[in-house]
This record gives sequence, C-alpha cells and structure tokens, in this order.
Amino acid sequence: MNLSKASCFLHNFIFRAARAAACVLPGGRMVAFGTRDDQIGAILVVNLTRQPRRWRRVIRELRRFRMADGSPLTSIVNRFAAIDARDGRAIAATADVDPNYRIGDQLYVQPDKRLAECFSANEPVMMTRQETAVARSHIEVWKSIAKGPHKFVLVLEDDIWFRRGAAAAVDSGWQAALQRCRIEGGPRLLYLSYSDAGGTAERADVCDALFRPVRGLWFLSGYVLSKEGAVALLKAMPVIGPVDMWINYRFDELQALALSTPSILQRHDSGSDNSYSVLPFLARAGIVDAGSGDMPSNRIRVEPLLAWTKLGERDGLAMALSMLGLRVRVFDGHENQIDAAELSSLFDEFDALVDPPLSRRALSAALANADLKFVFEPDAPKRVGINLDDIPAPRTAVLSLDCTTIERWEPLCTFLGLAEPVEAFPLGASRSLRVFRDDRPYVERKSGPAPKKSINLIDDSPWVLPPHPDWPLRPQGARRHERSGSRIIHADMSSASPELPSVVETFPGNLATFAHETITYQDSGANISISVAEAGLRPYRSGAFASRRSFEQGRFEAGIRAARGSGLVTGFFLHRSDPRQEIDVELAGGDPRRMLVNVYFNPGDDGSNMSFGYRGTPCHIDLGFDSTLDIHMYAIDWQPGRIVWSVDGKVVHERVGWDPTPIPHLPMRLHANLWAPRSEKLAGQVDKATLPSTAAFRNISVFGTMDDRQRSPYMAPQLVDLNEP
Repeated sequence: MNLSKASCFLHNFIFRAARAAACVLPGGRMVAFGTRDDQIGAILVVNLTRQPRRWRRVIRELRRFRMADGSPLTSIVNRFAAIDARDGRAIAATADVDPNYRIGDQLYVQPDKRLAECFSANEPVMMTRQETAVARSHIEVWKSIAKGPHKFVLVLEDDIWFRRGAAAAVDSGWQAALQRCRIEGGPRLLYLSYSDAGGTAERADVCDALFRPVRGLWFLSGYVLSKEGAVALLKAMPVIGPVDMWINYRFDELQALALSTPSILQRHDSGSDNSYSVLPFLARAGIVDAGSGDMPSNRIRVEPLLAWTKLGERDGLAMALSMLGLRVRVFDGHENQIDAAELSSLFDEFDALVDPPLSRRALSAALANADLKFVFEPDAPKRVGINLDDIPAPRTAVLSLDCTTIERWEPLCTFLGLAEPVEAFPLGASRSLRVFRDDRPYVERKSGPAPKKSINLIDDSPWVLPPHPDWPLRPQGARRHERSGSRIIHADMSSASPELPSVVETFPGNLATFAHETITYQDSGANISISVAEAGLRPYRSGAFASRRSFEQGRFEAGIRAARGSGLVTGFFLHRSDPRQEIDVELAGGDPRRMLVNVYFNPGDDGSNMSFGYRGTPCHIDLGFDSTLDIHMYAIDWQPGRIVWSVDGKVVHERVGWDPTPIPHLPMRLHANLWAPRSEKLAGQVDKATLPSTAAFRNISVFGTMDDRQRSPYMAPQLVDLNEP
C-alpha cells in the first residue's frame, strides 16, 4: 500500500469533515456587503458547468454569512460560467490573451536564483490550454463587472473556503481600504485571498488590516474588483501569460491592496485538471521535485471498437483514440485476413482496431455483435464493403473531416461516451512511422528454451501491453548491428562540444544538482564526477550533457565507463516532453554487470500535454562484464517501428511496435548524465564512502536524420521506480 496516498486520503477526509461541520455554524455578519455605494454589492462565483459539486460547496460556505442588513450573503451570489479548457473554440486565438510569455515574468513575481541561473530571462514559455481558459474566464468576469450595475464586486473561484474569523477580517480590511482610497471613491482591487510568492512579496504601506503589494502575489481565487478597476484591466489587455502573474504588473496603476492575512483559502481536496506551463522549468531548475509521471486514474473501458479510415498519410483517428485512453492497433491492409476467432482474441488485448482486414465471416460476426461499435471516416464504408443500413444507428458514427480540428473531438467523444480532452485533435503520426502497429514476433518466431532474464514491474496504462510470457526475447545468435546513414554529429569529448553542451538543470527524483564544474575534459574524453554538495537543497552535485538539436530517429552511440558505487546511475538516453517519450540506457554503479533499458510512450502531436508514466517498461540486460572498469560502446538505433540496443557492436535487446509499447515517433534530444535516484529501489542507497565517483564519456556520435527545430531544453528521465505500486 502506498502510505503517502493513504495519508493524503485521510487528510482530505478530515478536512472535508471539518468543513462540513463548520458550514452548519453561523459565520457572522459582514457589514462590508450591502446595497450602499461604499459596500460590496455582488458576488460572482466562477464555476465550470461540469463541476456542480464545487458550486454547491461554495454556496454552503457563503450561506453561513449575512450582509449588513441581515440578509443572507447568498442573496447577492451569482454563478458565472467558466471557460472550459476542453472547449477548443472558447480558447481559440483571441486578442484578449497572448499565451507567450517569458521566464523573466515568472522571476518578476517570484525571484529565484536557481531559476535565473538555469534560464535566460527571455526564455519563452507558452501557456497551457487550462491557463488560457482561466485567463479568459476572469476577463469575461471583468467585462461583466464593467457593464454591470454594481460599483464593487467580489470575485470567487469555486474551490475556496473561509477561514475562522473571516467576517471580522474582511470588514476591518474593507474599512481600511475605503479610508485609504476615499479620494478615489474606494479601492479598485482588494485581495481577500492570495499566496505570497515564496515569501518574496514586496509589501508597502503596511497596517494591521492590509498592505499595498508591489509585486509577489499568486492566485485570483478571491478578490474585490471595482467597476473602475475592471475598466482599467480591460484597457490594459491583452493578458500576457497566466492571469495571476500578469496582474502583478498592474498593481501600481490599480493601487492594489491586500488583506494582511488571507481570509479566503483554496481547498486542497478538490482536485484539479489544471496544468501549469512553468512547472517543467521549475522542475528542471531543481525548485520543485514533483514530476508529471502519474498514471491515468482509470483505464478507459468502452465497448470494442472497429474503425476504418480514408487511408491518408497520417494516423489521426488512431492517435485520437489513443489520447482518449484506448489501446489501439492499426493495420496497413497487406496483413493476412482476420477470421472471426482471431478478431475475438484481438479484443482481449486491444480496445480499438483501425483498418483491420476482416474476412467476410469476421465482418458478419462483427455486425452481429451488439457490443461492437463502428467508426468510419468518409467513404470508408464503401471501401470495405459495409452498408451502414445494416448497422443500428446507435452503434455507428461517420466522422466529418470538413470541420476544424477544434470541432472534431465532440462527435467522437459523444459517440464513445467519453469526456473531450483539453488537447487539440491530433493530425497523427505519419503512417510510415508504424506507430500502433503490432510487430511482435512471438507467433512467427520459435526459439529454444527461454533464457533466464529479469523482468521488472512496468506501467499499467493504455499505452503498455501486459508483457508476453516470452518477453523480453533474447536476440538470436551473436548478431552484430552495423551502422547505417551518414554521421551528422561526432564529439570525441576531449573538449567542450558545441553540439553537446553541459547543462545546469536537474529533474524530479534526482538527489543531485547539475553544474558545469563537475565536468572535466581530457584527451581520453569527458569525465562527470558526483560528490557531496557543500550547500543547497540537494545533497549531491553532478553533471550532464544535452544535445542542442532534436532528432527524428537515427543511431546514437557513445563510449561509456559507468560510475562505480551504490545509488549512482550513469545515463545515456533520448527524451522529449509534451508528450513525454523516452528511450534509455542506464548503468547502475551498484549492479555494474547489468544494463537497464527502458521506453516511455505517450500519444499525441508535438505540444500535447501527455506525460503519464513513472516506471516505463524497464528490463535488465546481462552485459557479461563490469561496466565500471572499462570504456564500452553503447548504442541505441531508433528507426520507424523498431529500437535496437547494442553493446560493442553486438545486439543485446530490441523492441518493435506494441512490444510492449508503441515506438516513440516524435523528435527527441540526446542526453548523457550521472545522477543519484531518490528511490533506492532503482540503484540502491548512495554510499558516500565511494564519493566522489566518476563516469567517462567519449566518441559520442549520431547517424541518420536530424530535426533542426529548437525545442525545450534539457529534460532528464523520470524516476524509474521498479517496485512502487
């Protein structure tokens, strides 16, 4: 049992019970609310239509209080429908919001030396769809206030609660705000709820009840905005970046005020599907140690699905079904026909089959199966010889390709009974990349007795099949793997390489920070040393390289001598985020005669926020030598539909589609590092007596094709927890 999850559940249960008890007790009278010009005349609660439970919770909180005249505070409450990030049309490009901001904007609100050292102030960041939806929601509220009849309005998000003594604190703060702003006719913006940005908020004109913020407040979960303040915010648009960040730049012109202590807090038991664009940068700078590796809460369970497409150049429908959480297998049409018995067995592993070459009997059996659903792109029924009149309408959907990508989720998700994702409908991978093809050799390939091997726990997700009893197969014979393609990068690592610069970032689950000084160069190559850190949040200092460019397949090789010592991992791998995909070679210093290989796959086009998985699909490979004693040549050959790992030119492991994951299909960067996992189950406990310890790298080469697009910089591998459930 995961004790941290159990503790979190218990904590949330206690919190909910406490709030339920508090909500039956009167909260008192708030004289700040009323019908006079110097009182707050209305409350707007920003609430998603699909979150009625949150609306009810807010009403229970507000029901405890009364206004100056004794009327219930709920008598002036109105629900304001929030913009839903799942509605692509609602968050489409608009003049109101500019989603592109800079790391410097984050540093303005919350200065942090570690973030400033890792990234230029001009480092670009793009808002997530959820952040855009939040910004649009508040903008629409401001428009409503600017046009409305009330001089002052309290704006609340739907995940708040009132702390003890809130009535007195709000009244005291409101009177102090009126006194300070008597010439202006009252405050333009008053924070009742906020989070001090890491304790760095600059406060001016402080008194017992409130202060004037210069910068440094997060959240817009509870604030009083005047009609004049709303007009000023609308004139200052577009909102650039997350709205609670952007509004810090408006504090001076609004003469913003904030209660000395927040009277309204955010609930921590509500859960959230929000996604924060700056979080990966904070993780890479070592400021937060929380990754995005959680698994989907539940495997999607839908009726078995058969789909036929127009056989275009891209697997858009298959990618969309995979993003919805279905296990999808795609066929190209040249496979042997599938009979009725095989069709039934295929649905034991997969939820959806796309373009399956069904025999006549299999097709008849499918049409007769009341549990099967059918999805078609235009003209596909005619191509496969299906008369739509033979299938009951509730079991059939014909998708239009004429609508925009924003609109394409709705008919598919409605038909399947699934929620629409916040991500854009995908174009899909090129068919030539063979994503979602099942190329496993277990049926055709017969070998001798299964070799002794180590199989670790793997992720349970829609994008990982339960491993076959014969997995992983041992390569036949002592087969050598020859290079192919032209060499596009070579660095002997005797000096700093412009193609593979060192980086100063880190990642969740790593006990070490990375620094340039930990890397030394000699004629024999580069050495990365890990040692005990003299200061800092993490106990060790080490180093890493990362390629400047991303690569679309190719062969990646390096001469490596792994660092010796328990708790240390020498890594050589390909990685990308959004969606997260990864191909690993990892050498544990406490288990030097084995190599860990791993693959992570998440579906989606470039930019899709799909980053599930915390174990991946790891397995150990016996090397037959001690990897910490000498340099050996390790290679990853990543091609459409296949990955081959080799050591000293000999194949030691290979994978194809759905073995047990689809093969990553998007450009990735090449990385090399020496790190210390937080989890002792991966590499053991760090033995400080062995430190400093050194890993050596030389003759790093890339063969094949290259994608010159500059993508997000260094992101190291997620922690591979081999045993944690």
